[in-house]
Amino acid sequence: MIDKELLRQNLIQILKTQRNNALHAADSAHDDATHEQSVAETQYDTVALEAAYLAHGQSQRVADCDAMINRLNSMVLRDFGEDDDIDLGALVTIDNRMTCWFLPICGGYKLEHDVVVITPQSPLGQMLDSAELGEKLEDGRVITDIR
Repeated sequence: MIDKELLRQNLIQILKTQRNNALHAADSAHDDATHEQSVAETQYDTVALEAAYLAHGQSQRVADCDAMINRLNSMVLRDFGEDDDIDLGALVTIDNRMTCWFLPICGGYKLEHDVVVITPQSPLGQMLDSAELGEKLEDGRVITDIR
C-alpha cells in the first residue's frame, strides 16, 4: 500500500533540494552582478545586467518552491473509496500499470513507487478530473483503482 504522507514528504524533499539549488544560483548571480569587474565599460557591456536578471529569476524560483511546499503541507490527505469520484489528492491507477497522484501542483514529478504527479491542467488530468473507478478514458485507458 502506498502511503500518501510518505509521498508528500518525498515531493517536499525534491522541492527543498530545488529550492536550495535555486537559492545558491541566485546568490552566485547576485555576487556576479555586484562584483566590481562586472561594471559596464561600454553601453554594450551587459554582464552585470544579465547576472541581475538571472539572480531575479532564481529568486523567483525560490519563492515558487516555498509556495509549493506550503501548499503541499496545508493539503488534507484523505483516502478515496470505490464510490468516490477522482478529486485532488487521489491516487489513481490506470490499466493496472500507471499510478498517478492527482495534485493541484508539481505536475510531472516522479516519486517513489513509480507514482507520477498529474495536475488538472494536464491532458490526462482533465480526463481524470471527476472520473470514476472502472471508467474508460478518452484515450481508451481504464481507471482500475482509486485510493
